Amino acid sequence: MSTIKVLIAEDEAPQRQALVTMLHEVWPAAEIVAACSDGQAALEAFEREAPNVAFLDIRMPGPTLERTSERSVAGLGGIDLALRFGHRAHIVFVTAYDEYAVRAFELGAIDYLLKPIAPARLRETVQRLEARGLQQPPAIDALLATLRRELAPVTTRDRLKWITASHGETTKLYAVDDVIAFRAQDKYTLVVTAADEAIIRMSLRELVQKLDPDEFWQIHRSAVVRAAAIDQIKRDELGKSWLTLRGRTEQLPVSTTFVTRFRGM
Repeated sequence: MSTIKVLIAEDEAPQRQALVTMLHEVWPAAEIVAACSDGQAALEAFEREAPNVAFLDIRMPGPTLERTSERSVAGLGGIDLALRFGHRAHIVFVTAYDEYAVRAFELGAIDYLLKPIAPARLRETVQRLEARGLQQPPAIDALLATLRRELAPVTTRDRLKWITASHGETTKLYAVDDVIAFRAQDKYTLVVTAADEAIIRMSLRELVQKLDPDEFWQIHRSAVVRAAAIDQIKRDELGKSWLTLRGRTEQLPVSTTFVTRFRGM
C-alpha cells in the first residue's frame, strides 16, 4: 500500500490547526507533510513533499493568478493552486460558501468541505478518497473553469451602487453607501439602513455577488452586514454568537466561520 501524504493550505490558523487535528483522528494512515498558511508555502511544500492529497481553502487573501508573478505567489487561493498541481494530487476544496459547492462540485470527481468542518463530514471525505484510490487523480479542468467563473470578483464597474426597494405602497431609491445590512426573507431581501427598512425582489445569494466583499461581510447565510457598522459580537448561554450594529437593537446570527475570523483581528 502506497504512503498517503497530505498537504493542507488554509490561511486561518485556528481552522488550519483544527483540520490537522481532525485528520490525525479520522485518517491515522495519512501523513500530513505540510500545513501551509499561504500559496507560496503550499507550492514549495508540494514540490518538496509530492503529496497525493491536498486540502485547499478556496479563498485565501492576496492577488489572483493573473495578477501574480512566478516569484510572488503568496496570495494564490485554492483554485489557483489546483491549476498548478491538481493533475498530480487528489484535491479537496474547503469553503465557507455552500452555494459554490452545490453548483460547481457536482461537475467533477472531487470533494469539498464546508466550514466549520464537522468530523463526520471529514470522515466521509476520507472514505471517498480511499474508495477512489490514490493513484491517478481525476481530470478536474472543467470543474476548475466553472469555479473560476462562479468566484470571479465583481469589478468596480459591476458593483451595485443604487437599490430600488419597496416600503409598503411606496418605492424608494437607496444608495448602497447608506445600507448597513441585508437580511434574507424567503426569496426576497430586507435592506436595512440606519433609519429605514425595505424589501427588494432579489435573493441574498444573488445580491452578495454584486457587493464589495471588503465592505460587506456575510456573517451568516441569512445576513450580510457593512463591516464598518459592526458594534459587537456576543455569545449566548447556548454558545451561539450574535452581532449587533451601531444604532440598531436587533441581534443578527453569526456563523462559526465568521466568529473565528473576527477573533483573529
